[in-house]
Amino acid sequence: MIDYSVPGPLTELRPDQVQLAESLPRDPRGICKAVQSLVIQPRDAPAAGIPDERIPEKNLRSAAAIVDALIAEDPRPLSDARTAERRVVGTCRHFATLATALLRLRGVPARARCGFGAYFVKGQNLDHWVIEYRPAEDDRWIRLDVENLDRHWPAHLDDLQPGEFLTGGEAWQWYRTGEVDGDLFGVGGPDPVWGPGEIRGNAIRDLAALNKVEMLPWDEWSRMDDSYQGRTGPDFDALMDEIAATTDPESLYQKEDLAVPEELIN
Repeated sequence: MIDYSVPGPLTELRPDQVQLAESLPRDPRGICKAVQSLVIQPRDAPAAGIPDERIPEKNLRSAAAIVDALIAEDPRPLSDARTAERRVVGTCRHFATLATALLRLRGVPARARCGFGAYFVKGQNLDHWVIEYRPAEDDRWIRLDVENLDRHWPAHLDDLQPGEFLTGGEAWQWYRTGEVDGDLFGVGGPDPVWGPGEIRGNAIRDLAALNKVEMLPWDEWSRMDDSYQGRTGPDFDALMDEIAATTDPESLYQKEDLAVPEELIN
């Protein structure tokens, strides 16, 4: 069984970084609230005065590398809110991965989840990452949107309800019923990607995250590129069915086409 209270290869902090986290709040919501002031989206970086040469920070995978980039700009403890220009450039995945690392540092079972938010644009399901954590006093996984924690759409982003956020596997199950158009799932912006390939991609990334390997939203491996190009067939879709239905992500992850290559984990 996977122990989500201890770090994985991308969520382990060095001892010197652990010291920077000591003054963070003790409660999960407080930790996630602190993370909000540590990361800034690439689209918001230019207006904050962040130079172009820092935009590639969005490609940092590990929490340790994210913290290094933060303290290069501002060496204060992680509990100290950063002004926008001193935050690390990252996506929703960076908010989720850093929060997961800090929750695990506190011994709180936590995991990043890759999928789609249904609450951004009515009728669309937009590529997004959130976290799940399991408090000692409540034997359930609570879904929380770290990046948008204090917004009010929907009402409780610190306890997302079924259907408000769909993991890649949940989205795939819905798509397979024929009740929803696969082209309503995707990511907008300057390089939009929509369709079943994005659902498959997020299902595989979510499986990796369940195995404590939280990859970048644009990381691809195995047959993922073929899937995006529409070159996979029923056998690959059957593999997605397995992902969506699994209660044993650790064993399934060992299957061909699913595990992240070691050279991508850094």
